[in-house]
Order: sequence, then structure tokens, then C-alpha cells
Amino acid sequence: MRTKKFYAKISLLLLAVAITSCNTLKRVENDELLIHKNLIVVDSVKIKNEAIETLILQKENTKVLGYPVRLNIYNWAKKNPDSSYQAWLHRKPKREKRLANILSQKQADRLGESYLVKGLSETLKSIGEPPAILDTSLTRRSVERLGAYYRSKGYFNNNTHFEIDSLSKKQRAEVKYKLTLGKPFMIDTVMHRIASTALDSIYELHSESSLVQKGNQIDLEDFSGERERLTNLFRNTGIYNFQESSIYFNFLGDTTKIADDQLISAELNIDNLKTRDDGGETTKEYKVFTFDNVNIYTDFLYDERDKEQQFIRHKGYSIYYRGKLRFKPETLTDAIFFEKDSVYRNIDKLRTYRRINDLNVFRYPTITTVKDSTGNTLTANIYLSARPKYSLGQNVDVTHSNIQQIGIGYSPSLKARNLFGGAENLSLSGRLSVGNSRDPNIVDNKFFNIQEFGADLSLDFPRIWFPFVNTAKLIPGYTLPRTRLSLGYTSQRNVGLDKQTFNTILGYNWKPTDRTRHAIELINVQYVNNVRPEQFFRFYRSSYAQLNDIATDDQDQIDYVTVLPDLFETPEGSTEPRLIIPNGTTGFIEAIQSGRVGATLDNSRRVNQIEERRQRLTENNLITTTNYTFNLNNKTGITDNNYYQFRFKVESAGNILSALSGVIDYGEENGKKEIIDVPFSQYIKTEFDFVKYWDLSRSNVLAFRTFAGIAVPYGNSTNIPFLRSYFAGGPNDNRGWFPYSLGPGKTNALQDFNEANFKLAFNLEYRFPIVGDFKGALFVDAGNIWNVFDDVEDPDAKFNGVSSFKDIALGSGFGIRYDFTYFVFRADIGFKTYNPAEEDSKRWFRDYNFANSVLQIGINYPF
Repeated sequence: MRTKKFYAKISLLLLAVAITSCNTLKRVENDELLIHKNLIVVDSVKIKNEAIETLILQKENTKVLGYPVRLNIYNWAKKNPDSSYQAWLHRKPKREKRLANILSQKQADRLGESYLVKGLSETLKSIGEPPAILDTSLTRRSVERLGAYYRSKGYFNNNTHFEIDSLSKKQRAEVKYKLTLGKPFMIDTVMHRIASTALDSIYELHSESSLVQKGNQIDLEDFSGERERLTNLFRNTGIYNFQESSIYFNFLGDTTKIADDQLISAELNIDNLKTRDDGGETTKEYKVFTFDNVNIYTDFLYDERDKEQQFIRHKGYSIYYRGKLRFKPETLTDAIFFEKDSVYRNIDKLRTYRRINDLNVFRYPTITTVKDSTGNTLTANIYLSARPKYSLGQNVDVTHSNIQQIGIGYSPSLKARNLFGGAENLSLSGRLSVGNSRDPNIVDNKFFNIQEFGADLSLDFPRIWFPFVNTAKLIPGYTLPRTRLSLGYTSQRNVGLDKQTFNTILGYNWKPTDRTRHAIELINVQYVNNVRPEQFFRFYRSSYAQLNDIATDDQDQIDYVTVLPDLFETPEGSTEPRLIIPNGTTGFIEAIQSGRVGATLDNSRRVNQIEERRQRLTENNLITTTNYTFNLNNKTGITDNNYYQFRFKVESAGNILSALSGVIDYGEENGKKEIIDVPFSQYIKTEFDFVKYWDLSRSNVLAFRTFAGIAVPYGNSTNIPFLRSYFAGGPNDNRGWFPYSLGPGKTNALQDFNEANFKLAFNLEYRFPIVGDFKGALFVDAGNIWNVFDDVEDPDAKFNGVSSFKDIALGSGFGIRYDFTYFVFRADIGFKTYNPAEEDSKRWFRDYNFANSVLQIGINYPF
């Protein structure tokens, strides 16, 4: 019977596919062909190259996993909705009259123009995609474009044509573009003819870097790149007015003839500067220009430009101002990268723009370069308009999370610019949020029963500030150096253990290039005070459930309820006793650990593990770290989908405090040194994060990420603070598991927040367009967390070398995204494909179904 139902479902599925397939030809006339596929064959080899495929003017309809979604949406629209409406209206003699009596004749006439009749069809057409009907005129133009492309690559005598194969499927065609390239032309010699002696000298000094060299295959992209290279070279060696149009190349030889050697000579020509005025066109020889004057206008307003200003001279710069000069002269001059008697360089101008903007005390600057009336000198004018000294901001947001049903947050901020005259910026921000939680452990009867407030104070310096060291020589101003000193405080109420957190950071960052960024936090101090540690078992319910099961289980022939009656209570409406929080839980653990009552070895071990976890998560933390982060990103723009990014971070905690222990007499308890009765953490932590994107074609992208991180405790610590540990699962990690629910190792999510100190993660995601701003994704996530080199003894949670790689969890699934331009809303469905927490024989596909799937909601892409 089940077999019959199965085959019936398969038959219905095949029928649906067949109906859908027929629908794709709904708008294709009998004498027309729908393009099924375009093939490009070059010298009998199929070409899959998006840059070449874009030359074809007529593409086949886009498909999602092989299905033309947008074409079928387009076909759902009425071809002529108005005539269809009129046919329906007059199909019955009295229908128009009845409709006019109900709506009025005017409204009945206008109904055909309504959204339901016409607007819906227009919407479907705009979302969908019309059928790609074969047009041979476009095919011939595509052949011409392909031939021109390969001629630009040196195949001057290529031969191109196309073939149309009518497929066995009705009214579908496959278009084959066939090219025979022949032997490419090569560069025999490179000559140059440069009118300006200054340009000729500069060219000779840098000719080895030329993209056009003897022996290269001719490629017009190389010639275009060489024009761009020379333009940048000249503009950065004093030729401020150089025009790229002055450069052109000639080929010396007949490229229409087929020769045995296929060699051709290239000639570089650079003409003099051409200018046009009332007297006609004139030419002048290009010259090297230097700066004679550099003027800085600090209070420039266009409508007040002629008013009298004061000025001072500083390091060869003239600084103009009104009233009182509000900026230190060196702050202004250090942001300018050209100076008196220096050669003009366009890169210095770009660096000056970036540096002034990075100071964040001026509006967008204006830089003009004026040629002096005599000689080869320039005057640079930098016009600046200061931002307001103070600015206020505020933000209100509404949130929802697994902690609170609804939350309202208010964040005021104050910014003071140019605090000490050196472009120092002070920022003060606060946050007050209240929320509603239905947690039964919260005894507050108010609707907004959870609160959080905090404040952050930061001071930014536009330089690397380090006592007694001149860092400007090591880290120049064009790298946008910045020093930040920050202080912060947050406090929670009725959230977990009600943490109070204090932190202070002294950090530096700079960007040597557009692709690289360095960041150092010389001092990062974080102190975490758990206000209500006695609430641990109220909020960490899995730990309480494990302890309560041991206390109420009589498998070891001990009735703890009878022996320790003061530790238990029986809730109203229940017959099952349970441990009282916190006195019962604390008393039971003490009784087991002291031997006051007996326990099996297994239960004693489990109680010790629970208590160790409780102590670790409830103890106050003092974390003092120094860290360095390096970022590399070769993305060229927001539309670039073929790039990589790399991040490396190393962090050391507690070393400074440990070194001072020889000078300062710290307190000590249980073999750990303490400051203000808190043992300071000591560990070394390293992370690698690599992401690679491949642009496949037509907005299809393949993305890959790999992450590895390890934190090793030593010295004053035997484990890693919870705040610095790793977790697995969640919308940006392994999406087959909820956050904190995966691992460690092959353990089965025993705790509320599963964490460890070693992590591996791998993600592969295929992203593709669906309809309009809707995008789709297929993904595979792998990874896990383990304990290593710490005090965890559970063998299932520890990393034991190569054998532990079989504990890498595998999740897979699909997702839907909507692109709001400024951000992407994401919903992913993840399935547990390989679950290391199961028995070996049940690890694969045991929970691979929608009933056990995980819905992950996120903003923007996971990586």
C-alpha cells in the first residue's frame, strides 16, 4: 500500500513538472524558437568565461537550479488584460448592466484599468522575464562582437560563425558560436616617439615596468593598461596637467596578411599638451612643476572669501584664519602631503584628501592647483570648513530576542571635536534599555522587568601616541594612524547573573594601503562582576536539571530526600521533590564533595563537573590583554564578487600582571594570584579567518570561509574565561544547530551555553538570484569546538588529535534573502547532516527532516 502511495506521489510530481514545462512555451509562437542554451566553442573547446559570455547580446532565460522561475512568472500575466476583461464583461448579455447597477457605469468601465485586472499583470511582467526568442540579427551581431574581442587579443585573422540546432524538444534551440582563432600576432619590437624631453627622461627611468614588451602576445588590454600606467607615472612625477589623450599606439605592419612569423612592431607616441582658446588650438611641451606656495584656509566660506583674514607661516605653509586660530599649526600641516619646492604628485593630493577627511573635524575639503604666470611653479590652495564643535545625537530602537519578548532602548550621544586643538575628538554615549521577559525566575512584577544601562567614553587622536617615541617616521600620516582611549561600563538587572562590566582600552590602528589594516590594543582591561552568583541554577537550567536528577535518583540506594530533607521542596500541584535554589543546590554539592553522604563514582564525578562549571561561570573575571590584528582584503568595489579577505589575530592575557608580580605583592588563593580578590586570567590566543568569493556568472556567487582559533591557558589560569571562549552553531556559524548548542566534541549539548577553547569551522555557500530582490542560497557548514590544554576531563569533549576530526559536525540547508540595498534580511533552514553526538551508526541523516530543522534569522550575509 505504501509503495502505491509512493508511486502516486512520484506520478503527481512528474505531472506537475510536465505542466510547468509546457508553460514555458506559452508566449512562444509556432514560428519562433526559445533559446535553450548558448555555447561558445573556440578551436573545438567549449568556453565558460563570464567576460566572454557577456558579449552575446541574446541570453537564455535565467534559471534557478535549472528551472526558469522568472519566465514562468512572466507567463502567468495576462497577455492583453484589458481585452480579456472586455471579453469576460460581454460574455453574458446582462453582466455589464448588472455591474453598472452595482458600481455605476463609469466605475464598471474603469474596472478594466484596475490593479486586479491590469496592474497585477504588469507587476508579474516586471518581476518576471519575457521568453528569450531567437533573433538571428542579434546572433550575427554577437558573432561580430566575439570576433572583435579575439582580435583585441592578437588573433587578427580569426574566423567566426554560428550554428542553430533545433532540439528534439518542441520550439527550443541551441545556438553555437564557433571560432577558429589561428596563430596570434606577437610584438617584435617596441619603439617610442615622445615629444617632451621631460616625459622622455621619466619614461626611460621606468621603461622596465612597461606592460608592452617585446615577445608578448598582442593584447589591447595591455596597451590600455600601459596608457593608464604612464598617466599615473607622469602625474606623480611633476606633470600636473598631463592628459591621457596625449598617448596613443601605432602598429607597424599589415595585420590583414597571414605571415609565418606573425610578428608586428608597436610604436608608443606621446604628443605635447594641447590646449584650445579663442585663438584656436595650441601645443606646449610638458614640463615638471614644483610648488612655490601652499596656502591653507581654515575658515573658508564662499560668501566670505573676500573678507580680510589673518595668517601665519609654519614650516613653509601659509595658514589663513579669522578671529582666533582654533587648530594647532602642526595638525594642519601634518595633514598636507605636498610642501614648498616639492615636485607635484597626484598621489599626495589624494592622500591629503583622505587625511583631512579622516581628522573628522572638517567638512569635505577643496584643493585647487593654480599655475603661476611665469615659470614651472604651482600654488596649492586648501580650503577647509570646520564642523561644529559639539554635536548631539540620539537613537531609539525596539528589539526582540530569546531573552526578552520586547525591548526598548534609548541611546543619547555627545561628540566634542578638536578638543585640544589637535583634532582630538571626544565621544560620550549612553544606553538605557528596558524589556519584558516571561522568565518565571524573575520575581519583578513590572511589565518591563529587565533593565540594562551603560556608558562609553572615548578619546581619539589622529596619530600614534606613544610616550618618548617618534612614531611618525615608522607610521607616516598617509596611513591614517589613530589612537583611541576608551572607558566603558554596563550593568544588567534580571538578566542572567546581573553582570557589571568595566572596560578600558588603549588601542592603535592604521592603514598602509587600501587593502591592509593593522590594529593593536596595547592595553585592554575588562573586569566582570557577577552581582547575583547565587542565581546560577535558576538561569542555567540544564545544569540544574542534571544536579536535580542525581539528587532525586535512587540508583545508588541512597534516598537523599530522606537523608537531607532541608534541601528539597515539593512544588504545589506536584508529587516530585526538587532541590531548593540556592540553598538546596549548594548544600547538596557540599554534602557530596565532603563525603557527608555517599555517592557512586559516576555521580560524584558528575557533581564535581557541575560545580566546576558553576564556579567558572559565576566567578568574577579580570582580563588584561594585549593583541594585534592584521586584515587583508583585495575587494575593488561593492560590485566585486571575486575577491578574498584574510584576518589574523594574536592575543596575550595576563603577561603584564604576571611580570609585575615580582614587584607587587599580590594576594593568593588556591594557588592563583589575585587583584582586588579576583584571580587574573592568563592565556595566549590565536585566530585565522579566510574568506574567498568566486563570481560564477550572472550574479551567481560561490563563497567559502575557513576559521581556526585556539586559546591556551597557562600560569595563573587553568581554563579560558567564558567571555573569551568559542561556541558553535547559530546563523553565522553551523546553521544546523542553534547558538551554543553544538559540542564540545561529541557531547550532546549538555549545557545551556556549550563553549570550549579550540574551534574549527568551514562554510561553503552557493548564492543565486531568484526574482527581483529575492536571493537564494544552498550551503554546507562544518566544524566543532573542543577542549584542549585546559582542566576539562571529559574525553568526549576533548580534542585528541587526528581521531577527533571525525567529531566535526556537518550541517546543510537552503536560505532565502531579501536585499534592501542597505542591508540584507536572511532566513536559513539548516539540517543536521552529520551529528557527532549520535552513535557511530546513527550519525548520518538521522535528523535530516523539517521536524528537526533549525530556522536561523540574520541580517546581511553570514560571511
